[in-house]
Amino acid sequence: MSIFNNLVKKIPFYIPLEIKINKSDDFLRIRETLTRVGVGSFSKKTLWQTCHIVHYKGRYFILHFLEMLIMDGNNVKISPEDIKRRNSVAKLLQDWGLCEIQKTMGACSDQKLRIISHKEKNEWVLCSKYHSFDPNKDVVFD
Repeated sequence: MSIFNNLVKKIPFYIPLEIKINKSDDFLRIRETLTRVGVGSFSKKTLWQTCHIVHYKGRYFILHFLEMLIMDGNNVKISPEDIKRRNSVAKLLQDWGLCEIQKTMGACSDQKLRIISHKEKNEWVLCSKYHSFDPNKDVVFD
């Protein structure tokens, strides 16, 4: 898969995490949910989004924000722990009935993720470390 070439070259342990969504509007539901899952500070009420959903040629993938930066050609390092965190987020989405993980994935992270409820999201500052695309448009690679 050409969009993952930079990742495969840079990360020897890399395997893309493909998901299947049930309905087309689940893409938007997952995209919004991912804005509320990440690493955060309860005292500052700030949450940094960990993962994004990507649509590529009719297939869907969950990517850690560092994977997105590498795909854009940025020279950043991604650790096995980052991939485990991505796997944990995908597992949560599957547990919530939003998607189905397509292949057996590696281990999940022991590190706790912060999840902000939809009801509480206006009380938090939701931040993203990945900004190459317009946040009001879907992330689509063709």
